[in-house]
Amino acid sequence: MQSARLSCAGRPVACPRAESTDGRRQNNVPQQRRLAVRAVVEEKEEYDLDQKIDTGKLIDSAGAGRSMFSPGWLTQLNQLWGGKSNVPVANAQPDDIQDLLGGALFKALFKWMEESGPVYLLPTGPISSFLVISDPEAAKHVLRASDNPNRPIYVKGLVAEVSKFLFGEGFAITGGEQWRVRRKAVGPALHRGYLEVMLDRVFGESALHLNEKLDKAAASGKAIDLEACFSQLTLDVIGKAVFNYDFDALNTDSPVIQAVYTALKETETRATDLLPYWKFPLINLFVPRQQKAAAAVQLIRQTTEELIAKCKKMVEEEAEAGAAFGEGYINESDPSVLRFLIASREEVDSVQLRDDLLSMLVAGHETTGSVLTWTVDLLARNPDTMRKAQEEVDRVLGSRDKPTMEDYMNLKYVMRCVNESMRLYPHPPVLLRRALVEDELPGGFTVPAGQDVMISVYNIHRSPAVWDRPDEFLPERFPMDGPTPNEQNTDYKYIPFSGGPRKCVGDQFALMEAVAALAVVLKRFDFSPQPGHDPGMTTGATIHTKNGLYMRVSKRQGAAAAAPAAAAMA
Repeated sequence: MQSARLSCAGRPVACPRAESTDGRRQNNVPQQRRLAVRAVVEEKEEYDLDQKIDTGKLIDSAGAGRSMFSPGWLTQLNQLWGGKSNVPVANAQPDDIQDLLGGALFKALFKWMEESGPVYLLPTGPISSFLVISDPEAAKHVLRASDNPNRPIYVKGLVAEVSKFLFGEGFAITGGEQWRVRRKAVGPALHRGYLEVMLDRVFGESALHLNEKLDKAAASGKAIDLEACFSQLTLDVIGKAVFNYDFDALNTDSPVIQAVYTALKETETRATDLLPYWKFPLINLFVPRQQKAAAAVQLIRQTTEELIAKCKKMVEEEAEAGAAFGEGYINESDPSVLRFLIASREEVDSVQLRDDLLSMLVAGHETTGSVLTWTVDLLARNPDTMRKAQEEVDRVLGSRDKPTMEDYMNLKYVMRCVNESMRLYPHPPVLLRRALVEDELPGGFTVPAGQDVMISVYNIHRSPAVWDRPDEFLPERFPMDGPTPNEQNTDYKYIPFSGGPRKCVGDQFALMEAVAALAVVLKRFDFSPQPGHDPGMTTGATIHTKNGLYMRVSKRQGAAAAAPAAAAMA
C-alpha cells in the first residue's frame, strides 16, 4: 500500500492511499480523506503516549502496576515475535510496565526466567528485542566471545550508545583494537604497589572521615541515609585514586560534585529509556534534562582536562630532575592513575586520556558505593553475621583504626560478606552485548546478527538451579580457606565483575576499597534498620534504593577497649 505524508504535532505521518485490489489507485476522494484523518488520529494518540512516557505520567498515581497501555498491547507484541526464532518469548503483561520503565527491572527478568526458562526473548518494540540469558554456560559463551580477537562475535552495543555522551572514546565502552590498546595501557596502573598505597593513604583515611559523620549521627540519635554516605565516600576515594583530586564530597558540595551526579543519573536513565529521544541531537537542544546533562559533562571534562594539563607539567619537571619511570612507578606526592599514565610516556592525546579517566571515575564510584550500601543493609538485618564480622575486625586490626595490607589479607570473613552481598545484589545487575554475526548458544538457541543480548547477572546469582538457598545471606557458602570467588573458579556462576576479555579491570581495587571501608566502620559502630523504613529497590547502572538506606547508628560498647585484648589472644 502506497502512502502520502502529512504532519501531526510537527512530525511526518504516513497516510495510506486507497487502492483497488489489482493495485491501481482509486479516485474515491472521500475514502482517501477518511483514511488520512484516521492516520492522523492514530499518530496523535501515539504522540500523546510518547509524551506520557517521557513525563512519567504513564504509571498511574495508585502505583498498583496499572498501566495506560491497552491490556492487549504486550500480548500482541509477544505474538508478533512468536515464531521468529527458536527462543521462548517472555509473557510480558501490563503489570510489568512499571518495572520496565525505571523500576526494578531485574525483578521482572527473574519472573520471566521462572516462566520461560533461562534463555528467552523480551520484545521491546515491533522490530526490537533483548535475548535474556540467565544461564551460566550461555553467559560464559557470550562473555568469552566479547571483543575477543580470536572470536569477535559480541560487542558492548547499547552500553556504548547510552554512555558515549560522557565516556567519549573511553576504554570502558570502545571496542576492537582501540579498546585492546587502551586496556593494555590502563591495566598496569593498578599494580600491587599502587593498591598498597591506596589502602594506606586513601581507602582507610577516607573511611575515617566517614566515621566523623557517623559519630554525629550516633550522637544525635537520628537515622542517617547510608546510601548517600557511601556514595560520597566512594566519590572521594575515586577522585584521589584516579585524579589526585579531592572532591571532599563527605563534607562539602560543589558544582563539580553535582555535575558528576547529574551525569551518572543521565547515564542510568538512558539505559532504561524505552523511547531514546536522546539519540537525536536537535531534540536534545530543547529538552531541559538533556541541557542539564550536557552542561554537567562539559564541566566534568573541563575539570579533568585542567588536571591532566597540571599533571603533565609536573611529570615534565620530574623528568628534568632525573626521575626513573617504569613498571611499578609511583610518585610519593601523587600516586594517582593519572600520574602513572602520563609518566608512562604513551603516545596518547589528552582527549583519549580524559575519556579513559572518566570511564574509571564512573565505573569505580557507583559500583562500590552500591556494594557498601547493600552489604551494610544485609549485615544490619542479620545481626549475628554482623557481630561475627566485627569480631574478626577487632581480632585482626587490634588497636589500629584502619587496616594494613596484611590486615586486609586476614579479613577473610568480611571479604566473604562482600562476596555474598555482590551475589545477592550484583552491580551491574545486567550486562549488555550485541551480536556482530549469527551465533548459537549452548542449548541450541540461535542468536541473529544484530541481536541485543542481556545477561541477567541477578538471575544467575539467585537461580535455584545454580545456588542452594539462593535468597539467603550466607557468607559461609564461600569457604574461608578457599579462593575469593570469581567467574573462573565458579564456572561463571558468580560474575559480579563480568568475565572474559572485558572483565572489570578494577576488580581488586573495588574489593579492597569495600573491605577496608567496612573494617573501619564496623570497628566503631553498630547499625540497625530504621523501624518502618522500606528502602525499596530500583534499577540503574547498579541496584539503588528507592528511598535511601536510613539506619540508626550507635557506637559499639567497649569495642575500643576490647580490641587490644582480642589482638593479643589471636
